[in-house]
Amino acid sequence: MLRSRYVLALVCSWGLTSIATAGQADGRLDIYWIDVEGGAATLIVTPAGEAVLIDTGNPGHRDPDRIVKVATQQAGLRQLDHVIITHYHTDHFGGVATLAKVLPIGHLHDNGLFAGIVDRPDKPYLEAKVGKRSVISPGDVITLKQHDGSVKLTVKCLGTRQQFIDAPAGTMPTAGCADVPPKAFDGTDNANSVVTLVSLGEFDFFDAGDLTWNLEAKLVCPVNRVGKVDVYQASHHGMDASNHPLVIRELEPRVAVFNNGATKGCDPGAFATLKAQPSVEAIYQVHRNLREDGSPNAPDEYLANPTKECQANFIKLSVDPSGDTYTVSIPANGHEKTYHSK
Repeated sequence: MLRSRYVLALVCSWGLTSIATAGQADGRLDIYWIDVEGGAATLIVTPAGEAVLIDTGNPGHRDPDRIVKVATQQAGLRQLDHVIITHYHTDHFGGVATLAKVLPIGHLHDNGLFAGIVDRPDKPYLEAKVGKRSVISPGDVITLKQHDGSVKLTVKCLGTRQQFIDAPAGTMPTAGCADVPPKAFDGTDNANSVVTLVSLGEFDFFDAGDLTWNLEAKLVCPVNRVGKVDVYQASHHGMDASNHPLVIRELEPRVAVFNNGATKGCDPGAFATLKAQPSVEAIYQVHRNLREDGSPNAPDEYLANPTKECQANFIKLSVDPSGDTYTVSIPANGHEKTYHSK
């Protein structure tokens, strides 16, 4: 009870600075990578002021508190209109039960309790109070308000439960599909991850949760089902078990973001693949790699949390209402850079 009152008090205090703009529809698409210590929590605020949260971090209070702080203080939100849970690992779904007690969740989208489920979500998740629950499937488009001053926004499921949308008619076969060998079979729920594409005009953002190597390949082989994207959230926190080189080659991202932790993700192979991709202009990390294995890092200005003493700093991306340009910033260190959509 005391903890609930404490969190409510934080929400009230955080909201004081942004209450005048809460829910403001400014025509921009904003994306926040919230630091949940190597889990996942990607907050999308639409041009019309609605909120879509992809994953909710770990169980407990630390990660939900951080999500609430960014949602209320930075984005001026009073609710989460949609929450997408990519798969049933606790660093992705674990924050739902606590988060739902603080910020109303209008619509929860997940894989349901499907045949052959391996990693079943826990009771607090299944009993969390949300407005509505739906099973998300390939091809589904989340219903969102459109902003009059912006080009069309879509949030579309490209795949989940190891099934994917069809490529557009006439798509040419992908070269080199037989040249990259598969990796070991993944029997975990990572393989069932929801793949989401967020589009505003010419701008596209790709998030595949923790989808692993062999299933990733199906996104672009034998044909590219995704198309080209501007921003690529490194799959599986940037682990080498994911981030298939053909996916990165075919998607041709301009910006990559690692939602890694200080000792989790942003593995050498994945980093090297993105670094070698000619289209990539910048790589951002939620955390500096602090492992003692020589794991790579982007330049300091592209790191949101550079030290072991984590400050829970976030990365923000803001897309112009036209969809033609987008700016990536790290408020904690003053970094800001604008990129052109493909």
